Amino acid sequence: MTTPLSPTQIERPASVRLVIAAVALLLLLAALDQTVVSTALPTIVTDLGGVEHLSWVVTAYILASTVAAPLYGKLGDLYGRRRMVFVSVGLFLAGSLLCGISQSMTQLILARAVQGLGGGGLFVLALSVVGDVLSASERGKIQGMFAAVFSISSMIGPLIGGWFVEYVSWHWIFLINLPLGVLAVLVFATSFPRQTRTERHRIDWAGAAALSVALAALTLVTSLGGHSFAWTSPQALGLAALSLAAVAAFIVIEARAEEPILPLDLFRGNVFTTTSILSLLTGAVLLGATTFLPLFLQLARGVTPMVSGLLMAPMTAGIILATTVASRYMRATRRYRLLPLAGMPVAALGALVLTQISVDLSIWLFSATLVLFGFGVGLVFPVLTTAVQNAVPRSLLGTATASGVMFRQIGGSLAVALFGALLATRLGTGGNLEMAPHMLAQLPPEARDGVALMVVDALSPIYWIVAALALAGALVTLAMREIPLADRNPGPHPSE
Repeated sequence: MTTPLSPTQIERPASVRLVIAAVALLLLLAALDQTVVSTALPTIVTDLGGVEHLSWVVTAYILASTVAAPLYGKLGDLYGRRRMVFVSVGLFLAGSLLCGISQSMTQLILARAVQGLGGGGLFVLALSVVGDVLSASERGKIQGMFAAVFSISSMIGPLIGGWFVEYVSWHWIFLINLPLGVLAVLVFATSFPRQTRTERHRIDWAGAAALSVALAALTLVTSLGGHSFAWTSPQALGLAALSLAAVAAFIVIEARAEEPILPLDLFRGNVFTTTSILSLLTGAVLLGATTFLPLFLQLARGVTPMVSGLLMAPMTAGIILATTVASRYMRATRRYRLLPLAGMPVAALGALVLTQISVDLSIWLFSATLVLFGFGVGLVFPVLTTAVQNAVPRSLLGTATASGVMFRQIGGSLAVALFGALLATRLGTGGNLEMAPHMLAQLPPEARDGVALMVVDALSPIYWIVAALALAGALVTLAMREIPLADRNPGPHPSE
């Protein structure tokens, strides 16, 4: 069995750009599959039936990818990221093929779970591979580019899904992954170096099982709570209790494991702990703020889903601009702590402006606010992975990276679930909320105006909470210890 390369064994690939391009494309495919399905769901239901299981088309992918992410991080550290990229891509493409040929809702849901098992690995391995081919001081720009990939996918996913449904077939939403994925993995295979050193390892299967149960229960309760079952229902309370019990079991198991999935000693490091909390808060801030803006645009402003996606583009522009600034700052100074200290308050300012959204809000002001908010979040994204990869030994690089991805996904899932419940309560529409955009055009003008005002009023508290979370992120950054970025990936830092 192969082990990760030591710092002296790693050689720079013949073309780092090819490696980065390949993993960026794989990351884009995985990220798109979280958003591209949304506009196709009505057509899929018409074709396959099973409307009562509709939410599982989305939930199955998110659940599987969240559970798989930390496992890929550890396995990549033990057996090499090259091998694990092939495993994750293979699962992702197999799932995509099965999705594309599904003939029933049950088949599609199972195929989405297979696809998610591969997609979760791509999220982690893409970020970890950067740590293998670039020095710590060089990673900021690429990590920022990957953050922009997530933002772009949330914007263009619904547009691509709508185009395929309208002009081709919903099956091609999944089948298009096959040629693009094969191309990306061929480029990766020829440009990323092989590993030759072998050694036996013991997999922490008990820890992996406990962590999987904890994440699965948490993902299910946040994804399904509030609409599939009430937050106070036995199902929700049971899943919450199961998640807490699994976390407790995981801590006990990891304290005794020979090669733990997530070594608890990592949390003794200041940088790992603070960036993990920041990842949680950043996921909540970004997804909590952006998930419900299309609702405002479609219900309060009356634009189509495709136009609402285009109107979200300024946020992507802000993120790209900020990550460029952040990467240049880190390369020039080899420091990073100032970036989240500045970025989180800027994101909070953008959220505070969004608390004042109204039916007659200028599109120009709305766009400028999204640029501001995206710029603030974009200053933080490159730091989360770059700082932690710089602070941990290379043997734990994938594990630490995977933890950041896991915390960011958990933060985003919790925020979307809780904000969605708050929104539904204030609107008083519950599960019918997602039907409102389609029904709006059929209402008389007075009724449309009433819906628009109700939506604006319901959204305002969400952005007060987002602003508070962003400011909490700035406070966490104050506690962060700064370790100057190294030209080469370091071993354990003395202070860690």
